[in-house]
Amino acid sequence: MTRRFGRRATLKRSFGLLSDFRHEQTAPELFYGALARDSLELISDLYFGLTESDLTGTTVLDVGGGPGYFAEAFTEAGARYVPVEPDPSEMHAAGLAVGGAVRGSGLALPFRDSSVDICFSSNVAEHVPEPWVMADEMLRVVKPGGLMVLSYTLWWGPFGGHETGPWHALGGEYAARRYLRTTGTEPKNRYGISLFKVGATDGLRWARGAEGAELLSAFPRYHPRWAWWMVHVPGVREFLVSNLVLVMRKK
Repeated sequence: MTRRFGRRATLKRSFGLLSDFRHEQTAPELFYGALARDSLELISDLYFGLTESDLTGTTVLDVGGGPGYFAEAFTEAGARYVPVEPDPSEMHAAGLAVGGAVRGSGLALPFRDSSVDICFSSNVAEHVPEPWVMADEMLRVVKPGGLMVLSYTLWWGPFGGHETGPWHALGGEYAARRYLRTTGTEPKNRYGISLFKVGATDGLRWARGAEGAELLSAFPRYHPRWAWWMVHVPGVREFLVSNLVLVMRKK
């Protein structure tokens, strides 16, 4: 299932993405452009592993699509890309026009049951208070035999506090106050409001118990293939996995 993407998961890729992460706040077009290409490769490879088909003609629902940086990459791959985003200011933050963009909540997706081929979410679950409600909604809208991919940042990992890290390890509210003191501005991601603690064990528990779906794979998104074993070690995975990918097939 993950063999094709596993070949891409090299140390060189990991270092490249880590370098791009530095530009999230200062040059978002650079950061999200790289993340868009990586997300396309991830979804394309996983879908091929499931169906032996490319994305041509598929409907891809991106939960938390933000301002639409991913749209061009997926459209050029032949998919019908549909982003859903609850915050109108976030939708228009980059000045991009994405046809078919939908304003709506990941906790109550405004789509019919079994209506999309692929539903994925990249770095969003940690920003909602009920991430497993969102995960259930993502499964609901996927067609039987379709693919659901949930990729999210772990709280205890190095990037769990986003721009307030690594001080989030001493408490989310403390990290937010420290960020304000040192920068003079509020963090974009405020603990308890738009940033929440979510762990690897939480996601694995949900995935293994999800009704009407099968967990195909779970791995660290940004690690080289030889480090994927970390997901299988309780405790270690919370601190070292950083971003967990859950790959599900709708039955």
